[in-house]
Amino acid sequence: MNDFTFYSPTRFVFGRGAVDRVGRELAADGRRRALIVYGRGSVARTGTLQRVRSSLAAAGIEAAELGGVRPNPEIGSVRQGVRIAREMRSDIILALGGGSAIDAAKAIALATPYEGDAWDFFAKRAQPAAPLPVAVVLTIPASGSEASNSSVVSNDAEHLKSGINTDLIRPVCAIMDPELTFTLPPYQTAAGVCDMICHVMERFFSGEPAVTVTDGIGCSLIRSAIQMGPRVMADPLDYDARANLMWISTLAHNGLAGLGMGVAGKRDGDWSAHALEHELSALDTSITHGAGLAVIFPAWMRHVWSAHPERFLTFGKEIFDIEPVEENPLAAKDAIECSIDELQNFFVSLGMPRTLAELGLVEDDIELLLPGLLANRGERFGTFMSLTLDDARSIYLSALR
Repeated sequence: MNDFTFYSPTRFVFGRGAVDRVGRELAADGRRRALIVYGRGSVARTGTLQRVRSSLAAAGIEAAELGGVRPNPEIGSVRQGVRIAREMRSDIILALGGGSAIDAAKAIALATPYEGDAWDFFAKRAQPAAPLPVAVVLTIPASGSEASNSSVVSNDAEHLKSGINTDLIRPVCAIMDPELTFTLPPYQTAAGVCDMICHVMERFFSGEPAVTVTDGIGCSLIRSAIQMGPRVMADPLDYDARANLMWISTLAHNGLAGLGMGVAGKRDGDWSAHALEHELSALDTSITHGAGLAVIFPAWMRHVWSAHPERFLTFGKEIFDIEPVEENPLAAKDAIECSIDELQNFFVSLGMPRTLAELGLVEDDIELLLPGLLANRGERFGTFMSLTLDDARSIYLSALR
């Protein structure tokens, strides 16, 4: 087990009706002026936005709003939010939604006290110092951003999608009401299940030796997601399944599932599949992150498994109860390939795409993905297996059809 430092400052308020406590929770922390950041209307149509407004008003908290944040949030929305936050002298940024709203809120929190441009943090031209605090009312379990140290933002003008990782942007409070997820569309629900599973797998396949207790946590989260995913697809009002998925989303990406598997100075995992997918949704912002991962992660697995077959054998046994029938390399290869197929078949069973072609990509698009990957990750990247841009091209091509 490698050394680690784990910091998780988020206070979780979880359960039925939790959304109506947001004002009380923020007021207890001394907050008086909140900027609410949300997406393109679903929180208004379902009444969640009005419930948040009412809760804040009842607690004496002044609120301004930034709506219209798109999936794969764009830096323009962040800049707009910074202007509003400064004008109202906001003392907290409140994200209402899923990963896109939360990531935008984190970026706004970083940039509001900063004299330069918000994109400086994502272009690695500035280091975060003292951002505003962030709170979350979660409506889409998927990204785990409600408790993570990550924010990912797109810059359409530069055709880039870049992220930042710092404990300074971990939310101070996450309001988690599973009933708010009852109205999620099936595709978004399925993409969320894929996203949370992939967050665990990025850490499981870190390239570092096994850590028994952390492996146990990670594999349990994946097994639970595989169990709960079909339940909510069959019955969107299954509260227990919705609640379990909401909590899996958080634990999959708050760092717990990677403890002892990181290397000093690096993230707790490989994150190559995420890097490869980010270029997809930078090229086409309509691509849902979890759907892109459902295609890219199995393709990455098939490309790299030979670097550490023992990890894939453990994964197959723990997740799908698949083991080699004999003790020889050919049997191990068959078991590993069968495990990868089982994972991808599960994603597809939820309604996720199997190929990049299903997401609208053609072979000529592959070369368009590589410059952004180079800018974000360099000529070599990955800890499970060191990859080059040629490797990336091969993975993309293998996922195409």
